[in-house]
Amino acid sequence: MTKLMYILLWVSLLVGSAVAADQERKVVRSQEPEYPPIAARMNLHGTVKLKIWISPDGTVRRLEYIGGHPVLAESALKAVKAWKYEASSRESTAMVEVKF
Repeated sequence: MTKLMYILLWVSLLVGSAVAADQERKVVRSQEPEYPPIAARMNLHGTVKLKIWISPDGTVRRLEYIGGHPVLAESALKAVKAWKYEASSRESTAMVEVKF
């Protein structure tokens, strides 16, 4: 029973440190999204939610649109794709909210 508890503790520490590493990566360079002209005509405002995969060198490797108004999504995706994060020893993921 004691050996099992040590194994579970070790696994939980590994998982916890992986999650913490994802949250600790800082943005080195960000770009504000362009407000689409059609959104201005529609007086449209809101937040676009994205999931991003960040390469070890800090570049955004992949983006996934999670939610928000579709008219604003393309502009948010384009801006976040140009972001740069601090380097890390491994790839990480993050959830990003872009406000318009």
